[in-house]
Amino acid sequence: MAVASKKIPAPDHVKVRTALLSVSDKTGIIELAQALIEQGVKLLSTGGTHKAVAAAGLAVTDVSEVTGFPEIMDGRVKTLHPNVHGGLLSIRDDAEHVAAMKEHGIEGIDLAVINLYPFEEVRAAGGDYPTTVENIDIGGPAMIRASAKNHAYVTIVTDPSDYPSLIEALRSNDGQTAYAFRQKLAAKAYARTAAYDTAISNWFAEALDIEIPRYRTIGGILKEEMRYGENPHQSAGFYVTGENRPGVATARLLQGKQLSYNNINDTDGAFELIGEFAPETSGPTCAIIKHANPCGVAVGPTLKDAYLRALACDSTSAFGGIIALNQLLDAETAEEIVKLFTEVIIAPDVSPEAQQIIAAKKNLRLLVTGGLPDPRSRGLTAKTVAGGLLVQTRDNGMIEDIDLRVVTKRAPTETELADLKFAYKVAKHVKSNAIVYAKDGQTAGIGAGQMSRIDSARIAGLKAEEAAKAMGWAQPLTKGSAVASEAFFPFADGLLSAIAAGATAVIQPGGSMRDDEVIAAANEHDVAMVFTGMRHFRH
Repeated sequence: MAVASKKIPAPDHVKVRTALLSVSDKTGIIELAQALIEQGVKLLSTGGTHKAVAAAGLAVTDVSEVTGFPEIMDGRVKTLHPNVHGGLLSIRDDAEHVAAMKEHGIEGIDLAVINLYPFEEVRAAGGDYPTTVENIDIGGPAMIRASAKNHAYVTIVTDPSDYPSLIEALRSNDGQTAYAFRQKLAAKAYARTAAYDTAISNWFAEALDIEIPRYRTIGGILKEEMRYGENPHQSAGFYVTGENRPGVATARLLQGKQLSYNNINDTDGAFELIGEFAPETSGPTCAIIKHANPCGVAVGPTLKDAYLRALACDSTSAFGGIIALNQLLDAETAEEIVKLFTEVIIAPDVSPEAQQIIAAKKNLRLLVTGGLPDPRSRGLTAKTVAGGLLVQTRDNGMIEDIDLRVVTKRAPTETELADLKFAYKVAKHVKSNAIVYAKDGQTAGIGAGQMSRIDSARIAGLKAEEAAKAMGWAQPLTKGSAVASEAFFPFADGLLSAIAAGATAVIQPGGSMRDDEVIAAANEHDVAMVFTGMRHFRH
């Protein structure tokens, strides 16, 4: 049964007479305490915060004097007391509440400045199980939620970035805060505890290997407000979850204007793809992405060669694209990249010489990540639907971990097998239906996001022909290529289209009701085919 409200109207302005300070992040807390004392505010504080404020020579009362009970159990119990929560939750215009406060000697607390144990930081740093559990805050969230519920009378501040606006509000309103101001801070406080609890619950699910928990929340902290979303009439923000994974969310922006919503989405796709190609095993590799799909991927003896080979696949679509590299960006590669209009470059690192070259293009964003994402690591992906969320584990299937099954009379040659594996890695990151032709570690043609697989095969072949004309090649690279399909060929027609384009070897998951028909078509044309048994749909 719902709790009934007494419908007591909230006061417009509330005088701040007593403030409770209890913070893990002590950024700006001394300056705030000084400003509060200037306004005649009595300060209460706990543990390390009390020590810091007292050490600064400021008058502050330990919360144990309010509760009449010392901190115990390594500080686990210090604010969970009626004298604290009664002071935060009491409705000052309710006669029954006022009488209870008087009877039990409870004083009102008008301002709570609280931030939480650094659970997210400890989790991101890979803390062990006991350490991570110990950094789950209990008293902090309880006080935040109590204060936020009673925002009619209590101002709750959870973020040091709000200290200046709080100080200004008090100075300009004779030590009072306005109701609208308290409302906004309360909304932010509940969002903060929600994100905090989300991090905890998701960590437990990971630690205990609970893949589909009964309750699932997705939360994050605003990294930046975007100028707009996918389109100018849509508002957007970039939130980070705290996952310690090299990528666009953790990268350093060395130069260039603010990343847009679409830039971030495309750059994430680009770097997740390049993470499939560890430099130790694949050598220098470059991926060029446009609208979340690769338009060219290649390996090469040098990074410059890899870039030029990737560009050759579809130099038209590469205009205004995202370039992802799997190793340090050097000067030679940078000199080639700046010849083409590019939105973003993302790499594990950059040489000083390359950075200087890129600096000539002041709007070109340059991101460094310090490493590559591990394609085998676990994680979550999510997308919204009307009224809900679709959440799944990250697609961490790797071609290296699959026992490939040759299903045709002819097995692929060593060269064909290398290109099949390369093409399949790329196809994993192409929107379905996906067809990728590759030859000698270079994409020859990519067909993405079509309603039928045969259309993707045809488009990829057409792209290869256009690339050959643009490069002045005698024939498209699809001649003698390997072709990858991220899901099975439902009919032989898609395979026949790939064969017509020049493919001599095929990799696909298999599993169609017409596999025998598809295999027979491959055998008829002396084409080698291997089954992976693993699909990589990407919608």
